Amino acid sequence: MTNNLVLSETDAKNGKKELVNRVSVKYLSAYFGENQVLKTVSMDIYDKKVLAIIGPSGCGKSTFIRCLNRMHEEVGGEYTGEIRLDDVDIKKYNSVVLRRKIGMVFQKPNPFPTMSVLDNVVAGLKLNGFKNKTKLKEIAESCLTKVALWDEVKDSLNKPGTSLSGGQQQRLCIARTIAVEPEVILMDEPASALDPKSTAKIEELIYELKKNYTIIIVTHNMQQATRVSDFTAFFYLGKLIENGKTKRLFTKPKEKQTEDYIAGRFG
Repeated sequence: MTNNLVLSETDAKNGKKELVNRVSVKYLSAYFGENQVLKTVSMDIYDKKVLAIIGPSGCGKSTFIRCLNRMHEEVGGEYTGEIRLDDVDIKKYNSVVLRRKIGMVFQKPNPFPTMSVLDNVVAGLKLNGFKNKTKLKEIAESCLTKVALWDEVKDSLNKPGTSLSGGQQQRLCIARTIAVEPEVILMDEPASALDPKSTAKIEELIYELKKNYTIIIVTHNMQQATRVSDFTAFFYLGKLIENGKTKRLFTKPKEKQTEDYIAGRFG
């Protein structure tokens, strides 16, 4: 499989860039014991684009993204099929290296409770043996600036990360994720526990981060999917029903199940 999708002549004339595969998924099936959670899912995920995963509860959305960095295995699951990052099978990476390349932000903010704001940001770097304190502080400032948090916490760097508000904690966790320079960021409903103002900040942040990262976001909020994503994938009962450009999928879905879900007729 080629990494670059060929553009039409019209697209090329209009200056549109090629889509580059960052993650390729082929015939992915995931299990918890005898229970099959995902059923032969195949899709490509593109570099520096946002992919939204939508679908009703229990359809396999979170399991799908947890397979991408092999966290599914950490909770007793397994998968068959193939997942490739930059055309390398993810099973060839050890889990620590893989999760540095494919970072994850969870539904509930989870700053390390015994660590300061500063130490939370650079925790992953320290874990990997990085010890230069001056450089660590520079990286922390850079990452906190990227997530639009520096001005809010620059005078509180030594306070516990848990002393921040919920929205600030989530942006702190995103800063911690990007500090180790991942290639892909997984977000499992990152704004579902936040108020509307904090949610708007997370959405603005996603828009900025996609300039440098590939982002996959699980969301129950279809309006959020339309606001933040370039592509959307609709899952139902463990199957990938439809996947395509967000605008097209929401305005002209190809599958009746997609149309019914978007219209609120189930889920």
